[in-house]
Amino acid sequence: MIDVPALRAHFPALGHGVAYFDGPGGSQVPDLVINAVADSFRAGLANRGRVTAAERVADDTVLAARAAMADLLGADPGGIVFGRSMTSLTFEMSRTLAATWAPGDEIVVTRLDHDANIRPWVIAAQRAGVTVRWAEFDAGSAELPTDEVLAVMSERTRLVAVTAASNLLGTRPDVAAIGRAARDAGALTYVDAVHATAHVPIDVADLGADLLVCSPYKFLGPHCGVLAGRVDLLETLRPDKLLPSTDDVPERFELGTLPYELMAGTTAAVDFLASLAGQAHRVAGDRRQQLIAAMTAIDAHEERLRRRIEAGLAELPGVIVHSRAACRTPTLLITFAGRSPQQAYRFLAERGINAPAGSFYAIEASRFLGLGDGGGLRVGLAPYVDDSDVDRLLAGLAEFLR
Repeated sequence: MIDVPALRAHFPALGHGVAYFDGPGGSQVPDLVINAVADSFRAGLANRGRVTAAERVADDTVLAARAAMADLLGADPGGIVFGRSMTSLTFEMSRTLAATWAPGDEIVVTRLDHDANIRPWVIAAQRAGVTVRWAEFDAGSAELPTDEVLAVMSERTRLVAVTAASNLLGTRPDVAAIGRAARDAGALTYVDAVHATAHVPIDVADLGADLLVCSPYKFLGPHCGVLAGRVDLLETLRPDKLLPSTDDVPERFELGTLPYELMAGTTAAVDFLASLAGQAHRVAGDRRQQLIAAMTAIDAHEERLRRRIEAGLAELPGVIVHSRAACRTPTLLITFAGRSPQQAYRFLAERGINAPAGSFYAIEASRFLGLGDGGGLRVGLAPYVDDSDVDRLLAGLAEFLR
């Protein structure tokens, strides 16, 4: 169990009196992360090296950030790549992998995914003369049946791109089963864990992910992207890079000078999450175990609040909840009979309740649900959301619907 009042005391933004249900778009940031970013600038700036003190600070910052993200994701620090965003990393990786494809090859994408795990692959496939196979989800249940993904795979499949959790609906597909099937077919699995990493423990190996991407700003950190890849796979890939740039892995995938201040903030965010595990789990030097315990506790806290919200929504007239998957994150997509989600968004915002409306770049999923590009009102939880926030949300929606 996490100490929510103690946790909330670390978030300056909560002092504005706003109830934040927009975590899936980017979480609020604790003071420890803010301080880490600022302290990075104060420490003296330089490119990585081991000669001057400033160079050593930069190098140590990078190595610490790789180790932190490896602990969070159950990955090898040598396969942790930092980039501007998940989207930019995926575009770069799609171009790199497409160079290994040939006409007649196939890739699999799903309608459930954020467009950042669809469009880069579709564009790369079109340029390489590769066939794109689409796996559909069930619009009624919001589930992505594993059989639907397996049905569009073949011996020509080179890559399966799938989300660990839908940022629109919260659905958590059985990625491990999909990964096993992809491996049996000789294909790679590319997992978008941007939404999932904020809510549940992640283990790259358990998911069967050859390559996995996430974004620290979704889990209390700064704005950047992270890719965790199998080191042996990364060693075989040849991305475009500058001539004098190192050919070492993972550096060969990182274009230009890294944002050291954001990497310092990322390490601080991971450490902050680990600190939420509780005294019983604070085993010296075992940050991975602390993180598993902390994320399990966060999942339980958010799950309880999600059930409260769902029970409250069931009492309101004209509310349609589209998030129905059995296994899902605390993210609800809702629409209203006779009222637009955008109206609800503005109404709540005027009352200091942030719950945005849209498709949130999950454009294929929104259209597949029959919601067009407008999507719905998304209510997303984060560790700092408490019962008083939920009370305000439900009261605000009840007032909107009167």
